[in-house]
Amino acid sequence: MNIHSVVPVSLTGGTPIVPEWTPGEASEGWRETEYRSFASADGRLFGGGWEGEPGTLRLDPYPYDEICVMISGRVALVDTEGGRREFGAGEVFFVPRGFRGVWETLEPSRKFFFAYQGA
Repeated sequence: MNIHSVVPVSLTGGTPIVPEWTPGEASEGWRETEYRSFASADGRLFGGGWEGEPGTLRLDPYPYDEICVMISGRVALVDTEGGRREFGAGEVFFVPRGFRGVWETLEPSRKFFFAYQGA
């Protein structure tokens, strides 16, 4: 490995990806875009920037382990028992693969994310 294997991570650099969700999982008008700056050779580790508009997404279960670094906006996670946590600009949080609940984007938001799908 050399310096060319070191990749900058930015909010809107990288490959834009608009995840597709099963009908009924996302609220009407749900909009999000990932900007993947990097991915491991097997595709299980990846990350970059993300931006989303207000709406909800049911995650049952959450598909990967993810570290989120909020840059702007506000989001909330609500578990199946009704427990709720909100996160805003400057906050960092970890969502474990298998979490069951709802991701709420409360206001236009941007974050850096680092995700691992595991075996």
